[in-house]
Amino acid sequence: MIKNIKNILKITLPLLLGVFLVWYSLSQISIGELIKYFKKADYTYIVLGMFFGLLSHLSRAYRWRFQLEPMGYKIKLGNSIMAVFATYLINYTIPRAGEVARASILTNYEGVPFEKGFGTIVAERIADLIVMFGIIAVTLFLQFDFIYGFLVEKFNPFKIAVSFAILLGLGLLFLRIIKRSSSKIALKIKGFVNGLIEGVLSIFKMKKKWAFIFHTLFIWTMYVLMFYVTTYSLQEMSNIPFAAVLIGFIAASFSIAATNGGIGSYPEAIVLVFTSLFFIPEDPSRAFGWIVWSAQTVLIIIFGGLSLVYLPIFNRNKASKRA
Repeated sequence: MIKNIKNILKITLPLLLGVFLVWYSLSQISIGELIKYFKKADYTYIVLGMFFGLLSHLSRAYRWRFQLEPMGYKIKLGNSIMAVFATYLINYTIPRAGEVARASILTNYEGVPFEKGFGTIVAERIADLIVMFGIIAVTLFLQFDFIYGFLVEKFNPFKIAVSFAILLGLGLLFLRIIKRSSSKIALKIKGFVNGLIEGVLSIFKMKKKWAFIFHTLFIWTMYVLMFYVTTYSLQEMSNIPFAAVLIGFIAASFSIAATNGGIGSYPEAIVLVFTSLFFIPEDPSRAFGWIVWSAQTVLIIIFGGLSLVYLPIFNRNKASKRA
């Protein structure tokens, strides 16, 4: 009973949050005003941003094969590409269900055991997370004066230092307790952490690790370019500082985990960064958020939908052999 309630909440809470954020966003700017921004936008830059997004997805599909080859599975590139696009599309319905579907597609059409396929997906997410932290570190380094000045202006530096020290101390204490404990929760946490470490180390053990690392960096470069190029679609956004682009991109990327496909949360994360940190007017910030989110969503709907339809056709010969 409790497990069923948890599963229902996992599905409904992100959906309800997304609906609320969409309502909130559209209550802050009229639909008519939003449509005006969409009409006057330069679609050359929007399409270019979509192209960079497409390249990132194709690179992700190609990179996945590097992880599967050491286990003895040489999957078709077509299946890998369609599985990736199907993942993104399904995540718009049920958060994280796409990853399960992606591993299932490999099981059905390539004969890869589900747990092995899912393990590679977890490992690649760890690699992506490392790159994201790298982007955050680069942003902090390049914009240290700006970020430090903002924190000093808005917050007491002494309180920040004390809070950081307390959090660090609590974190170390927590790790020490978990390390010594033999409870079920502690064992689960230790198992999870060990799995993460093993997943990261497995990347460096694969034969084509440098190709994997190259594609990982390429994927995130395309993500940033997609976001950056789209700023030029609106005149009000064309001269914003690159710091705004990086911090806005980071906030928007994390917001995707909050709701189904980032609906509602993605534009509002951008608005929060642009208006509070860089004092960019709210209406164009919100319009830009909806434009960049809509462009990538259209891309996923088209290619994800085609993938789900074409997957059984592409693999019909294999299906007939099994029959």
